[in-house]
Amino acid sequence: MTDATSIDGEAEPVSLKQALEARYLAYALSTITNRALPDVRDGLKPVHRRLLYAMRQLRLDPEQGFKKSARVVGDVIGRYHPHGDQAVYDALVRLAQDFAVRYPLVDGQGNFGNVDGDNAAAMRYTEARMTAIAGLLLQGIDSDTVDFRATYDGEDEEPVVLPAAFPNLLANGASGIAVGMATSIPPHNIVELCGAALHLLKAPKARVDTLLEHVQGPDFPTGGVCVEPASVVREAYATGRGSLRVRARFEVEKKPRGLWQIIITEIPYQVQKSRLIEKIAELMQSRALPMLDDIRDESAEDIRIVIEPKSKNMAPEQIMAVLFKQTDLETRFSLNMNVLDNTGVPRVMSLRDVLGQWLEHRNDVLVRKSKFRLSKIEARLEVLDGYLIAYLNLDEVIRIIREEDEPRDELMAAFELTQVQAEAILNMRLRGLRKLEETAIRVEHGELVDERKALKKLLKSPKEQQAVIAAELRALKKIYQSDKALGARRTDFAEVTDKDPPDPEAFIEKEPVTVVCSQKGWIRAMKGHIESGAGLAYKDGDSAGFVLHAVTTDRLILFVSNGRAYTLDVSKLPGGRGHGDPVRLLLDIEPAEEIVEIFVHDPARKLLVASRIANGFIVPEAELVSTRKAGKQILNVRAPDEAAACVPVTGDHVAVLGENRKLLCFKLADIPEMPRGKGVRLQRHGDGHLADIRCYAAKEGLKLTDKAGRERVFTKLDDWVGLRAQAGRIRPKGFPTDGLMGTAFANRL
Repeated sequence: MTDATSIDGEAEPVSLKQALEARYLAYALSTITNRALPDVRDGLKPVHRRLLYAMRQLRLDPEQGFKKSARVVGDVIGRYHPHGDQAVYDALVRLAQDFAVRYPLVDGQGNFGNVDGDNAAAMRYTEARMTAIAGLLLQGIDSDTVDFRATYDGEDEEPVVLPAAFPNLLANGASGIAVGMATSIPPHNIVELCGAALHLLKAPKARVDTLLEHVQGPDFPTGGVCVEPASVVREAYATGRGSLRVRARFEVEKKPRGLWQIIITEIPYQVQKSRLIEKIAELMQSRALPMLDDIRDESAEDIRIVIEPKSKNMAPEQIMAVLFKQTDLETRFSLNMNVLDNTGVPRVMSLRDVLGQWLEHRNDVLVRKSKFRLSKIEARLEVLDGYLIAYLNLDEVIRIIREEDEPRDELMAAFELTQVQAEAILNMRLRGLRKLEETAIRVEHGELVDERKALKKLLKSPKEQQAVIAAELRALKKIYQSDKALGARRTDFAEVTDKDPPDPEAFIEKEPVTVVCSQKGWIRAMKGHIESGAGLAYKDGDSAGFVLHAVTTDRLILFVSNGRAYTLDVSKLPGGRGHGDPVRLLLDIEPAEEIVEIFVHDPARKLLVASRIANGFIVPEAELVSTRKAGKQILNVRAPDEAAACVPVTGDHVAVLGENRKLLCFKLADIPEMPRGKGVRLQRHGDGHLADIRCYAAKEGLKLTDKAGRERVFTKLDDWVGLRAQAGRIRPKGFPTDGLMGTAFANRL
């Protein structure tokens, strides 16, 4: 509770909760009705309605000249819309962009932005006027067809809604976010909307399925292909909620020698072309799209994005299936027909509801326009009746005017005229006394009598009202059927299967490479299998680390001193022309951690991992694979201990060599197999640590390789065979002098 002081100075208790609720509700309603949601009758939000009305007041009709956009924006914010000028100008710009609205309401002259996402020029540099469609929305506004209300400062009036002789809500769509609700309506084809509206006039309770025979679905200004099943489209329009998948349109262009390239000619609605190309280029750079060789923008007035494959043996449809999944070449457009109904209440409507309420509005406009015209005819007939009386008694009328002091009253008394008729006679010019003028008045009188009769009949007959509206719809439909630029459908429909697209790795050509990783962690992939790594160049201060043979379809496993395993696709490694890239940029490896081992992944293999203090276990190699840059924890180590070895499991025995030059051999079966953990003690070293470890078959002996590449086999190791976790004995003569046992993996150079 808090205290509020009233005007007379007395304190009144006010509930803080109730006060906040009341104020927030008022704010929410203001946002919903005055900013975010369009009106179902004219499909406009207040800012758009005020823009068009202000342009009409400035006489910016289609056949008139242009005026500076700044002039329009100034009138709007000064007279009708007390908000920021940039927001108003952004709204004006959008109404002029043929890639943003299906049927532009503003004819812009100058830079109004483009599909790449570039902004329009400042309002002082651009000019604008209304289009013919905007004229349809305002048609008859001076004939008392809609209500007006006072502007924010009370000095002027603005329309509550426009007459809207054009189904703007569905034709141009709308989007907006309010408090607790939102709206998202796609554009549609005007010819199809007119057909559906004509059917709805005949059958007000028509089923959605019948209306969808006329309205196929969205018709986006940027075209594209809608690939949503018909059942999903039907459900969306029946409930007013749903989502629709839209894909880019492409074609395959043949080139000499059997080559080809993909041409993107249309992109999904509201996708920025430049950002789309940048995204695809980034994926190519990161080797996520290995099947693509190049992408470039050759667009002029029409969209033309060229995509070149790496091989002509690929299928274009499979390439596009991957691009549809990974890029904005396929997007989902949310359909949420949440609008203000004809009573100003926000609600979600079906296709039939939206068209039905627009037709009701058109009927109201027709009735009000007819009544307004009828009142004008009545007033004119009253004046014409007075003129005819004056012609029949012309001499007496002239005498009264010349001789009487109060000619108006005398005329009213002498000929039983109304005040309006008497004033009209007195205001008549002398030239109007000609016989020719009398004839014209009698002709006009007769025409107005006939028109009055027709209007009264129209107002009494709902059937005739529907006939007038139907005639307007047919005329509108005919106009756009003949206008191919605006009337032809741009978005097509296609049925697609929901099969998962092929893995991008399936497009990778299998080529031999040599993977090189330096001591400081700079990694690269060189084409072909080099025979020796002796001639490789490294950065200053760096030296050789790991050199191994692989193919482009392989995956590498990196086992690091923190006990984590990381995965890298060979196809995504940088090329071998330079020194490569730091592996710590490709993966989340801390600078203090060292790479223990790099090897080509073999899912059928098992590995023996061990730490410096000789804790270890056997792990299936498939457990080391991770799709995360942060890798996967395999061997649990705690400082100062760290991972020290990772070798393939072969044979039936293990040879463990310590830094103290002691060797211990024991059965491989004594080591447990687990997916991750700390493991068991393999050898005791006292103050020393593990130097190297190998698995071998007792019958074949322990095979070792020295620095010179010479191989030796030790078969008589009975004296060194013991139990797991023993200290072992000094290694036999002939062991490599560097204290290691050579390379553990077969493809290592």
